[in-house]
Amino acid sequence: MGWYRKEGVGVSEARKTQDERFRQLHAPGQLLVLPNAWDAASARLIEACGAAAIATTSAGLAWSRGYADGNHLPPRLLAAAIAEIARVLSVPLTVDAEGGYSADPREVGDTVAAVVDAGAVGVNLEDGNAPPDLLCAKIAAAKSAAARAGIDLFVNARTDVFLRRLVPPERAVAETVERARRYREAGCDGLFVPDALDARVIGDIAEAIEIPLNVMVRPALPPLAELKERGVRRVSAGAAIAGAAYGTAQRAARQLLDEGRYEAMFETAVGYGELNGLLSRA
Repeated sequence: MGWYRKEGVGVSEARKTQDERFRQLHAPGQLLVLPNAWDAASARLIEACGAAAIATTSAGLAWSRGYADGNHLPPRLLAAAIAEIARVLSVPLTVDAEGGYSADPREVGDTVAAVVDAGAVGVNLEDGNAPPDLLCAKIAAAKSAAARAGIDLFVNARTDVFLRRLVPPERAVAETVERARRYREAGCDGLFVPDALDARVIGDIAEAIEIPLNVMVRPALPPLAELKERGVRRVSAGAAIAGAAYGTAQRAARQLLDEGRYEAMFETAVGYGELNGLLSRA
């Protein structure tokens, strides 16, 4: 199933097809919907549901490897996980690399090179509480590392202006737009603005920036059709689906341990044969 194992297609040719395909999914008028995966099984299942590309959730992937979210996952484990995910996919793969797992742009470039080598054609890099200059340097390092591998990497720059309330509310749009300008000049290809939820605000940002806008699913986020009308080109589930899966596991375990009952574990379960079949063809 993995794209890099297709008969008659060299690695470089297959990779070029995937990075071009992923970029095309962000074209004007398109809306790329990404139900984020956290391991190979969830990625393959989401692909089978019809996803045009697969994005990882940094939180879900870190949890699945026994680490907390927040740049705690060792980059070598990230690269290993991405290789496992890429092996089972035929669609493009983009990786949430948090802040690059380092404050040193050179080390971020090394990490990006590793995930590109593992099969990714896109990455998210975030600014968090750090100054924008640092993310600019990380973006440049990431693009350079991917270019050396012959990949036109799609760098989705995440700004936490809204998520972390970095500026007063009345300045949030202007600050986001200014960071978008700086990150675009550094080489990014898209802007991710988690916690931007108001439809008018989202539309203002989409209109003001010159790159695709990505927003994240929250209960208060407008419907997909309205987001597309407002100019959004990418919507990510973030850690929500992973959280839902772990919530089901928690509920089923508690019911079994506390009540001696079993119903919860079968209510939304994917059939053994279905999931095993998806992976047996990988």
